[in-house]
Amino acid sequence: MKHPALLLLSVCLPVVLLPSSSFAMHISEGILPFSWAAVWFAASAPFLALGLRSLTRRSAHDLSSKPLVGMVAAVVFVISCMPVPVPTAGTCSHPCGTGLAAILLGPAMGVVVAAVALLIQALFLSHGGLSTWGANLFAMGVVGSFTGFIVFRGVRACGAGPVAAAFVAGLLADWATYATTAMILAAGIRGTSPFWPLAGKIALAFVPTQLPLGIIEGVITAGMVSLLRKKRPDLLARTALAGVDGGKR
Repeated sequence: MKHPALLLLSVCLPVVLLPSSSFAMHISEGILPFSWAAVWFAASAPFLALGLRSLTRRSAHDLSSKPLVGMVAAVVFVISCMPVPVPTAGTCSHPCGTGLAAILLGPAMGVVVAAVALLIQALFLSHGGLSTWGANLFAMGVVGSFTGFIVFRGVRACGAGPVAAAFVAGLLADWATYATTAMILAAGIRGTSPFWPLAGKIALAFVPTQLPLGIIEGVITAGMVSLLRKKRPDLLARTALAGVDGGKR
């Protein structure tokens, strides 16, 4: 009877601990017209396919890769479940974690990690939606992951250390995600309004919360990279970061 009791506790405890009031995160269900929702599904699909192919190839050579991906996905899920209400906007800002995922696993795998986190949040936490999953994945998974990875590589190429590079990558991956979200929203809801003024207004609405949250995400990303380098170099050797550092510890 121990196992059923533990299972029941694991299901009920999160519900009991949930706050009485909550705020939706990501682009919510029904915000985007069907045509725009379909566009972002199509835009995200090739990157997700590339990530799944990368996971399959990596798993065939290293059996520990799937548990590692699962661990990073859990970290991204937790990081991206920290809502901060946006004043007057009726939505929430939050850290993303995809910059960290891209640094450790590569940008294509970062898309897969974001896809899993966003799907679970949409299904069980009402954060985002199924029709807007493609749009959220493009902003957080595709743009966030590739921005984080490219920035990390670029800052490292300029001679900065991996921890400093991770900070900049986490910071800019977060801000790039929300800049993209603003443009996605503006394109979908603008009607006859000019695109860029509306996108600018939406982006400005995120500034009071996302400006400090981006810095916090940079600190989290740098802290995780520093911790792995000091405490788990064996685990780090299996990540994309090991290749970037050329084996240095």
